[in-house]
Amino acid sequence: MKNKGKGGKNRRRGKNDKEEGAKRELIFKEEGQEYAQVIKLLGNGRLDASCFDGISRLAQIRGSMRKKIWINQGDIILLSLREFEDKKADVIQKYSPDEARLLKQYGELPENFNLEEGENLDNESETDDGVEFEIDDI
Repeated sequence: MKNKGKGGKNRRRGKNDKEEGAKRELIFKEEGQEYAQVIKLLGNGRLDASCFDGISRLAQIRGSMRKKIWINQGDIILLSLREFEDKKADVIQKYSPDEARLLKQYGELPENFNLEEGENLDNESETDDGVEFEIDDI
């Protein structure tokens, strides 16, 4: 009897899969949704997200996105807000860097927002700490 499962070398390698670079229609937020940037991945499909309305929320990656779309720190995502819990939300869309730039051009994201892939989000920026070293010539 032939195995008719979803395994196989080509499936695992992702061959003949739709291309990630393919153009897709840009999805804008609606009522009950908010744009956010990923602050920290917590594991188990959860993450901390800083929404552009000024609130930090605990977000859950929806089931159809798990193991198919990988979300990293600094990514721009679209959250579906929960009516009964203001501090929690669900991730419904991940935007590529090109799509995030387009959102900023259309005025959907704040102008003072930095799209640089979430660098220095851990408050460990390499700024001047006021410590100076002097090197004397020997």
